[in-house]
Amino acid sequence: MKINEIFYSIQGEGRLTGIPSVFLRTSGCNLRCSFCDTTYAYEKGAFMSIQEILDEVHKFRCTHICLTGGEPLLQKKTPQLIDSLLRKKYTVCLETNGSKSIKKIIGKKSLLISLDIKCPSSGAHGQMNMNNILYLQKKDQLKFIIKNRKDYEYAKKILAKYKPICPVFFQPVWGTDPKRLAIWILDDRLPVRLSLQIHKIIWGSKKGV
Repeated sequence: MKINEIFYSIQGEGRLTGIPSVFLRTSGCNLRCSFCDTTYAYEKGAFMSIQEILDEVHKFRCTHICLTGGEPLLQKKTPQLIDSLLRKKYTVCLETNGSKSIKKIIGKKSLLISLDIKCPSSGAHGQMNMNNILYLQKKDQLKFIIKNRKDYEYAKKILAKYKPICPVFFQPVWGTDPKRLAIWILDDRLPVRLSLQIHKIIWGSKKGV
């Protein structure tokens, strides 16, 4: 597998916010979102066997793994890596960009799927596999990155249409005013959670945190 970086930090987003985790970032992404904060993972990386990855992860003595990208599901061995991590009794969060089907990996115990559905400001909303929302279970999470009112209304329509059963997070694009999004959510009595990227609040926008 081609791996961009492996590091230990605090989970900054979603239902696992605040939990110390090992971040396992794969290389390669099929999307080019306008606000992407990991463009360095588009191509750069080193090839590692699954055993080499397991050996590296073991060094951190941490039970939570965040498998992120890039887009992890672009790599054929990602399901095998997930199964290997689960057999080692890790709790795994898979962050996926919404374009690749998650059907074959749902239902695994100790696997949380974090599905990101892109909004119009990303420029990638036309490449989403909306059926993925129907595969999500209560233990998973659905995330929308919101830049403006158009994004917000777009996300609301998707929620009304697909009625996800898992927790839903609205996250402001980094650098935009989170108060604005909070007010929209409160005004509409929307049953979602506001998510802030606390790792960036703590350390700023940089790699390896």
